[in-house]
Amino acid sequence: MIKGKRIAVVLPAYRVERQIAGVVSAIPPEVDLVFVVDDASPDGTAAAVEALKDPRVYVLRHERNEGVGGAMITGFRASLEAGADVMVKCDGDGQMDPTLIPTLVAPLLRGHAEYAKGCRFHHFDELRSMPWVRFAGNIGLTFLTKLASGYWHVLDPQNGFVAIQAGVLRRVSLEKLARGYFFENDMLIRLNSIGARVVDVPMPARYGEESSSLWPGWVLFLFPPRLLAGFLRRVFWRYLFYDVSPVAVFLLAGFLLAAFGGIFGAYQWRQSARLGRATPTGTVILAAVPFILGVQLLLQAIVLDVQNSPRPRSLEPQVPEEGPSGESVRTGGGDSAMTDAAPAIRDTTP
Repeated sequence: MIKGKRIAVVLPAYRVERQIAGVVSAIPPEVDLVFVVDDASPDGTAAAVEALKDPRVYVLRHERNEGVGGAMITGFRASLEAGADVMVKCDGDGQMDPTLIPTLVAPLLRGHAEYAKGCRFHHFDELRSMPWVRFAGNIGLTFLTKLASGYWHVLDPQNGFVAIQAGVLRRVSLEKLARGYFFENDMLIRLNSIGARVVDVPMPARYGEESSSLWPGWVLFLFPPRLLAGFLRRVFWRYLFYDVSPVAVFLLAGFLLAAFGGIFGAYQWRQSARLGRATPTGTVILAAVPFILGVQLLLQAIVLDVQNSPRPRSLEPQVPEEGPSGESVRTGGGDSAMTDAAPAIRDTTP
């Protein structure tokens, strides 16, 4: 245990026969349970794990491949049934350093956040080892994920080295989580809908001889539509269903005005070009004003969304203040943050 909390590690495993034994062996002794999910791997991944004879390790097998998300759902369910307080996702291909698990879970145990993500972009020397194609894709996908999830302060949302509190995980509908590589992105979107706080934990990237099963074309064509759907779902639950917010009003009005101005202006420009005549000033204004106003409303909605991002509590200890009668009043921070007043996480999850 770490600080009296039961820690479980879930390892989705597919075609990692050569790396999985080293990953499991490197998991620190403070971890209580290790669930290796053999996602119908055609190699000897499961046999390599069973040969370790580690009493903490349990091998869960899928009869058919369900993707990293499906493997994590299986591992999460097993962890909750085993009574774990914190669950950690660590890939079985060796890209993540299991010895950093105590560092990853520390903000959760102190009550600073409910979800922690490893962040590779704080270590520039190690970041140079990242393949340039993967690095370029991460930059573009990071912005789209920030927009869809609402966690604008999360620097590396694509990082799969994560930890989550059991109480928060129970509020997430596991059966609705994405089964494939969209799992990490979908998890962030759903966590924002319930107001869970997410924290970045700096740690270096590690890239060796492992090969990824994720084809870049899948990301290009499959992720943007799913991110858009997730964004719309998050806006509905966070800014309309739970509480009516100006964010939803600005988004709706801004989209309608910008769409009208853009479509009307393009149509009038085409007509003027076809007929060979100048567009009347009034027509130009009728197209430009709604478009400009709509863009301004959309930008304002983004500003408000950034301000509403559920951020972790300050990691800096604060000096207690004196109340009216001279008693000490705690202002937050420190290891007692789990008992301090904090934004409540909603019990109902879409």
